Amino acid sequence: MIKQLIKKEAARQRRVINLVPSENYASKDVLTALGSPLTNKYAEGKSRQRYYFGNEVVDQIEDRVKELVYKVFKISPKRWDVNVQPYSGSIANLAAYLGAVGPGGRILAMSLEHGGHLTHGHPVSWSGKLFNFRHYGVGRDGFIDYDEVGEIARKFKPKLIVCGASAYPRKFDFKKFRKIADSVGALLMADIAHIAGLVVGDAHPSPFPYADIVTTTTQKTLRGPRGAIIVAKKELMDGIDKAVFPGLQGGPQIHTIAAIGVCLEEALRPSFKKYAKQTVANAKALATELKKLGFKLISGGTDNHLMLIDVTPLGLTGKVAGERLERAGIIVNKNMIPYDTRKPWDPSGIRLGTPAVTTQGMKERDMIRVARKIKIILTQ
Repeated sequence: MIKQLIKKEAARQRRVINLVPSENYASKDVLTALGSPLTNKYAEGKSRQRYYFGNEVVDQIEDRVKELVYKVFKISPKRWDVNVQPYSGSIANLAAYLGAVGPGGRILAMSLEHGGHLTHGHPVSWSGKLFNFRHYGVGRDGFIDYDEVGEIARKFKPKLIVCGASAYPRKFDFKKFRKIADSVGALLMADIAHIAGLVVGDAHPSPFPYADIVTTTTQKTLRGPRGAIIVAKKELMDGIDKAVFPGLQGGPQIHTIAAIGVCLEEALRPSFKKYAKQTVANAKALATELKKLGFKLISGGTDNHLMLIDVTPLGLTGKVAGERLERAGIIVNKNMIPYDTRKPWDPSGIRLGTPAVTTQGMKERDMIRVARKIKIILTQ
């Protein structure tokens, strides 16, 4: 029964136009690693410091994946350490907070309502319960006001500032965040879960010249499995490593780590840089055409792989708009927009992105057709 349901889901994925910015299509090689006998191995502890025996090969795998992290992000092992064991981006962020500032530490991050993430201190998340968070957002124009972020930081005096988002369609100015962090004596963490592939592909500025800690998932623009990576300056990583294990999780998922390695090997190919830049080009084309068709885009467009649309001018809610599009074979996600007056389960907006359709080979002309189809679906 499960085997048949998997086939059914695979068929659904082939059939739809997937515009969810946090989803992608992993390669056959990534899927092969995920389904390999590596899933049979238990390997608690760091490489060469395991609590179980029989880890000669998996130690080599984990070491190789760490080497690949240095290569794809163009960083030095003399300055940075890497942890590829977190099960998810949520675990990675919690481990970074625990290792860097400890429970109750003051952290400044982007609010969920303005584009941040649940693990950036939302009250329903353990991040919001374990740490003392304050939040910045965007102005009415949809852009981060860095002067306002600096003012909040000076009043709050955080130990850590997080720059990163799950629904911010513009580039992050990591240099300005660094300056703010330095002005209050804070560490700077970049959560690049959404844009990691764009950073690797030179389609978005890198946080590494400015950040002390960088976290990312691997399944979005990196086109890997559902896992995560933490990169931190060497003097910070011991506490973060201990927060990952034994603090938050048990044995690492070696099959997932191997699959991360496969996707990083793929990211080193020249074709990946073309993919990253095409992802952004497709997003810009989609946003431009939607705007021409009268849609209200938060911030007026996009610099990366995603965009937010306020559907209230159409007399719709995000839930209704998403359901209509799904019935027509286009998959998006409902999403709050800045200053939203509606609730998260039925917000005012939808979030669209181009990582998955770019993997399928779509180009700008296809995005124009998709935009026009969206217009017909939501206004008929």
